[in-house]
Amino acid sequence: MNSSMLLSVVTFVYAFVSVLYIGSWTFKKEIMAKVGLYVLIAGFVGNTLGIILRWIESYQMGYGHAPFSNMYESLVFFSWTVAALYIFVEFKYRERIIGVFATPLIFLAIAYASLSPSIGDRITPLIPALKSNWLIAHVITCFLGYAGFAVAFGFSIMYLIKPTDHKNGGLTARLPSLALIDELTHQMVMFGFLFLSIGIITGAVWANSAWGTYWSWDPKETWSLITWLIYATLLHLRMMRGWDGKQIAWVSIVGFMAVLFTYFGVNLLPGLHSYA
Repeated sequence: MNSSMLLSVVTFVYAFVSVLYIGSWTFKKEIMAKVGLYVLIAGFVGNTLGIILRWIESYQMGYGHAPFSNMYESLVFFSWTVAALYIFVEFKYRERIIGVFATPLIFLAIAYASLSPSIGDRITPLIPALKSNWLIAHVITCFLGYAGFAVAFGFSIMYLIKPTDHKNGGLTARLPSLALIDELTHQMVMFGFLFLSIGIITGAVWANSAWGTYWSWDPKETWSLITWLIYATLLHLRMMRGWDGKQIAWVSIVGFMAVLFTYFGVNLLPGLHSYA
């Protein structure tokens, strides 16, 4: 079994995980979420093995680079980072219901990579500018940042649909308290902001060694800065202005829209970072 086949299997494992968590929420069956966590861990292990196997295959083909060089590989790694972060959050807070809003993001990322006809899964050689030891540090830190923002986005949606009326007995009433959701959103944004900041710094150092300049206002660089500024504004408003709750949730959602455009939208524009 090669890496592409293994990661295709992982795609369906993550789909099953999403079904289990959503089913647990819908039918109020705690056992489904418990099973979902173990299946998620199994999928995460498969995801990890798929990345390692693809790395080995790259060396066998004579290319010898980390599997972060194209859209397929970046989506696979993005699903891995979100899965890792969510597993940590669930073990720490023991709130399985939040998996309803996190696991679909994991599935959608790897499903887009595995099932979209426009994305090829071939292992290709690196262009000369990408042949650098900075590749791993830059990509890992950026995608850890994206993962933090993705999970924060899920929590923000959760906050907005959570009823303030405690007498409401619907599905949304089973969500964690508004205070906990707000705190989780803040923590995930802090996590994402830290790693995005490191990712931008490592990218600037890498750009200087590759192209002779720390910053060239490439579309990816520009939108990374815009994303950074949105989340910096969110943290400033929370710490200095006392914003919380719905206000922070909406800014978090706007920030994640900027993340998506930074990741996908700039590929429609000519630039040095395009995965197109």
